Amino acid sequence: MLAKLALEDGTVFTGHGFGAPGEKIGEVVFNTTLTGYQEVLTDPSYKGQIVVMTCPHIGNVGVNPDDAECDAGPQAEGIVAREFCRAPSNFRATEALEPYFARHGVLGLDDVDTRALTRHLRVRGSLMGVLSTVEHDDAKLVEKARRAPKMEGSDFVTAVSCRTAYRWTRGPVAPWAPAQPQAKASASAPARAAAAAAAAGAAGAAPFRVAAVDYGVKSSLLRYLVGAGCEVTVFPARATGAELLAHHPEGIFLSNGPGDPAALGYAVEAIRAVLERVPVFGVCLGHQLLGLACGARTFKLKFGHHGGNHPVQDLRTGRVAITAQNHGFAVDPDTLAGAGLELTHKNLNDGTAEGMRHTRLPAFSVQYHPEAAPGPHDSLPLFDLFVADMTQRRSAAS
Repeated sequence: MLAKLALEDGTVFTGHGFGAPGEKIGEVVFNTTLTGYQEVLTDPSYKGQIVVMTCPHIGNVGVNPDDAECDAGPQAEGIVAREFCRAPSNFRATEALEPYFARHGVLGLDDVDTRALTRHLRVRGSLMGVLSTVEHDDAKLVEKARRAPKMEGSDFVTAVSCRTAYRWTRGPVAPWAPAQPQAKASASAPARAAAAAAAAGAAGAAPFRVAAVDYGVKSSLLRYLVGAGCEVTVFPARATGAELLAHHPEGIFLSNGPGDPAALGYAVEAIRAVLERVPVFGVCLGHQLLGLACGARTFKLKFGHHGGNHPVQDLRTGRVAITAQNHGFAVDPDTLAGAGLELTHKNLNDGTAEGMRHTRLPAFSVQYHPEAAPGPHDSLPLFDLFVADMTQRRSAAS
């Protein structure tokens, strides 16, 4: 199939369609991950976006049920690659990429210069685009891209969040089981958290009741919460603070998700209602929403952070972790102090805020993805920090 990607600035790339025919509109972003394309495509944070993979070959290892981050299948509007592999070779593969795309209605474009496209997006920033196999007139496609709603002010969370609350019981998949925290870690807080979790487990303590708010949550995040000793109930994004507290949670987890955090006033209000009551842990969009709930501000990045190779420094210990990220907005670090927050982590590429903690309350968050499916797993001890906050709160109440 002849297919085209037209950008709102008038640039058009022509290649071959892959998967399902049709037309998709979304913000075009690039992802620098070298592996884990299935996890990328099924991450609900990519709702409303067309993903350009910088790795030239996509599809080599096929797909399988265990690597999906959403049971509903791919969430990205479309994917662009230099070359899609038609014949995968991997012992875990249960299906090739093309029938998987076709079955889920995913439109792919290959045989294009993704290096040139990525460099273009780095210079111009993320752009709205149209990916199509049914319309081949460049001018018409560009006009569609220009008329497309921008990511700013858009609420994509409602489209990917669950409709009713449910229990999540699945733990980590064997190939990605969390490694034991290093005994000689230089960061004393993760070491204390691991010790607290181990002591609770040894004493036969009951699992921690966690209310996870689904703004577009990845399955791996829920799996690692279970692996850390949590009894997880997932709530819709529009759950109120009263509805969350009615579950009597010992901790509240704010998940990742797509779109502009400033458009989610209902989520901000719910977070404000629970902050004084229970420990809170936010990730990605949840991190941004926690900042807004406390009084900080957010802003849109030029081309966002999408990939598994972002260096982040813990300002309290000086240690650097390589992290997986997927976001187009960030918390303004200059607004943290006035919101009762302290900066705990920063991005070593561009200096943006990557982590923060409330100065008075047991609430913290990170901009990156600690579960990092398929990796790297440098930041898994963050789940232990959440457990440590809940352990301390439980001990104080007993």
